[in-house]
Amino acid sequence: MHDLFDLTGKTAIVTGSSRGIGRAIAEHFARHGANVVISSRKAEACQEVADAINARDGGRAVVIPASISSKQALEELVAGTHKAFGPVDICVCNAASNPYYGPAGGISDEAFRKVLDNNILSNHWLAQMCLPDMIEARDGAIIIVSSIGGLKGSDTIGAYCVSKAADMQLARNYAVEYGRHNIRTNCIAPGLIRTDMARALWENPAAEERFNTQHPMRRMGVPEDLAGAAVFLASRAGAYVNGQTIVVDGGTVIAG
Repeated sequence: MHDLFDLTGKTAIVTGSSRGIGRAIAEHFARHGANVVISSRKAEACQEVADAINARDGGRAVVIPASISSKQALEELVAGTHKAFGPVDICVCNAASNPYYGPAGGISDEAFRKVLDNNILSNHWLAQMCLPDMIEARDGAIIIVSSIGGLKGSDTIGAYCVSKAADMQLARNYAVEYGRHNIRTNCIAPGLIRTDMARALWENPAAEERFNTQHPMRRMGVPEDLAGAAVFLASRAGAYVNGQTIVVDGGTVIAG
């Protein structure tokens, strides 16, 4: 069974991997044998993650900082990956933006465009840059970290939810277009996870207790809860999973 999840010799780019969900995914990829590229805007934060991986897993991580809002930066990310490890086998589009909280009527055009550009268009850009390697190898996995927000409405993060729903459709379209090359494209949709994005909730004991009381598993998720789904989708274990959204929320959606 271990062989099904073996990523030895594979090379993975993980955006937004200096912390939170992206970091957990990169760390577990490395533990399963992959070479990993740690990427976010801040090189110092990325280096700390890479150093920790290399100290434990034998030099499988490099740092290539990039802003997902810059197409040139993403091109440099892929070129740097080629230089460090060779072709890209796994592309994890994890980094995202949510600059606005409040009703839809209050979001500026600039903020709305930023959400759509960073959460949808940048994923399209990076996938297109990685696809030639995967097509040549006739093997590859694209994983987009979406959100259960893409399955629900919201009166505070509506634009973010719109973008995450679009990510699910982006994965479906890519699955249809590139499945013939043995390339799988899927989404992971986390629920509420103990990351910086949710800090306002879990730093408020009363709010966290209220959430935990209503949640089927009586706890908020942690980044490591997402790593297994990513390893599954990236490895041979997920070889026939394509165009799907795997919800990892401990039961939030089914509880209503």
